[in-house]
Amino acid sequence: MPKVSVCIPTYNRQTLLPFAVDSVLKQSFQDWQLIVCDDGSTDETPTLMQAYEQQDDRIRYLRHPQNIGKSNNMRSGFDAAEGDYFIKFDDDDRLTPEFLTQMVAILDNQTQVDFVSCDHWLIDESNQRDAEATRKNSRYWGRDSLSTGIIENLLEVVFIQQSLQVGTTLFRKPALDAVGFMRADLQNCEDNDLLVRLALAGNVGYYLDDCLMEYRVHAEQQNLQRDIRYLEDKLKYLEYFDFHDRASLEQNRQQRLQDTRLLLGLRYIEANQLHQGREILRDYRQQDASNRKAMFGLTLSYLPAAVRGQLWNLARRLTPRSYMEQMRQGNS
Repeated sequence: MPKVSVCIPTYNRQTLLPFAVDSVLKQSFQDWQLIVCDDGSTDETPTLMQAYEQQDDRIRYLRHPQNIGKSNNMRSGFDAAEGDYFIKFDDDDRLTPEFLTQMVAILDNQTQVDFVSCDHWLIDESNQRDAEATRKNSRYWGRDSLSTGIIENLLEVVFIQQSLQVGTTLFRKPALDAVGFMRADLQNCEDNDLLVRLALAGNVGYYLDDCLMEYRVHAEQQNLQRDIRYLEDKLKYLEYFDFHDRASLEQNRQQRLQDTRLLLGLRYIEANQLHQGREILRDYRQQDASNRKAMFGLTLSYLPAAVRGQLWNLARRLTPRSYMEQMRQGNS
């Protein structure tokens, strides 16, 4: 039986997937199995993976004939895992060669720890690391305030700061079994959801202050419909929890719910999904009648489409870009 199961969920990433797979093959720690679970790719991924399976019998390719959804695809890879330890990372990212060696050593030596997470580099489509963007990203997500060792206040770290990423985290598989791994039918925020449930279940997390993974930033990660799907799932994620016995956490959750509803309503209007947008923004204004963004979105929804598009473009030029927009557009 392998010590570590590595899972890479994929969908139509034949050009980027080899970088992810090769990063596993190049690990200094070699007692692993690799499971690539394919959510119905229509490109040449099956041919690519057939060659990898022939190259190394530790590689297993699971292909779904039709798209079953992101978290469901991940669950299929988890169900096939045989290792004591488990990691899932995305098909456009890479592990550094020492990732498994260093992370396995911590779980082997720290028996009370249920999972260990680390920091990561930001890389571009040409696999080039951006040191300044990496530092800024670590500060933004609060990882610069974490030191190597057991994570205190784990729930605040994973829910409020959102400092940890599942793709940089090695888990004891029984800890994941106990919470059911990913919840089914989530396309986005499934990683945050898992970490919060692990924290609520009393698991112990450990942070290693080192960049041992490479997270790829590219244009494919951002478009209007993708934003809408992300915000819809973010609402489901935030609505799932209730921190009534933890005032600061619940206040944070409620504020993020309101912010997400506002942004989703605006995105719906921008995408000409006017009924959904108006419904959300009207409900939002019952809580905050003077909010200018909500009023702006509702006003735009009653204008002709051509005028609405021009005003959206003007508003975007005048509105400072969010951190995530800056990162994905390469302006750090």
